[in-house]
Amino acid sequence: MSLLETLAAVGIYLVAAPLVGGLLAGVDRKVSARLQGRWGPPVVQPLYDVIKLWRKENIVVRRSQSFYVYFFFLFTVFTGGLFYSGGDLLLTIFALTLAGIFLVLGAYKASSPYSFLGAERELIQMMAYEPMVLLTAIGMYLVTGSFFVGDIVRYRHLLVLSTPGLFLGFVFILLFKMRKSPFDLAASHAAHQEIVRGVTTEFSGRTLALIEIAHWYETVVVFGVVALFFAAVPWAAVVATAAVYLAVILVDNVFARVKWPLALASAWIVAATLGVGNILVVFFLR
Repeated sequence: MSLLETLAAVGIYLVAAPLVGGLLAGVDRKVSARLQGRWGPPVVQPLYDVIKLWRKENIVVRRSQSFYVYFFFLFTVFTGGLFYSGGDLLLTIFALTLAGIFLVLGAYKASSPYSFLGAERELIQMMAYEPMVLLTAIGMYLVTGSFFVGDIVRYRHLLVLSTPGLFLGFVFILLFKMRKSPFDLAASHAAHQEIVRGVTTEFSGRTLALIEIAHWYETVVVFGVVALFFAAVPWAAVVATAAVYLAVILVDNVFARVKWPLALASAWIVAATLGVGNILVVFFLR
């Protein structure tokens, strides 16, 4: 990509990603409500909620909490800019991991037992899904010969045909990344858990609004990775990404939360079988 194209892609991402992410969160609420026999809030309700949070007073236990949240937000936004400008996928993953670590540090800094427990569970979730995320990037490199998103997009064949195991494994760990049942260990958007929100318990006002917006940016990035598996056929990428998003919502409404040992073990088993197995097949057959 030329410099002008890169700047245009980053600019579109910065403006469009929070709007798309907010609307996707609204679709999540709406579909979940219909599955439960309710009408549900309007699709734009998450945007209204963030605007309301932005207008509230920012109350924190320690001022340094906000410092960590700002870096969590900045690194999350940087991750998406790097990804949608065609940058290094491996660096994108590392930056997203670093963003998550800043959120955990902010939760630890609050010195609240609920926040502290949420931070520990968030670390467990990161331990669970990071191996599969890294294996996905490695598998894409073995097939396309490049870690750069731009090169992966220009790959002439459907990537999912060579990496079905990696695709299924990545879809599995999306339940961790999006904090969905049965793996919503550290935080959940379910109504009955709003009093105690784990890793975000001690955040409010603009700080909590930034966390929500950062999660919208993150959603757009991780589903961008899903689209990479079908990038050779644009319409297939759109259909597959929408189908995966709806499947994640369905699983969230069907399954109950599991305990952390089972969550960690299941993620590593999936990574070892689907991830490593697919990479070995690609390596020996290429």
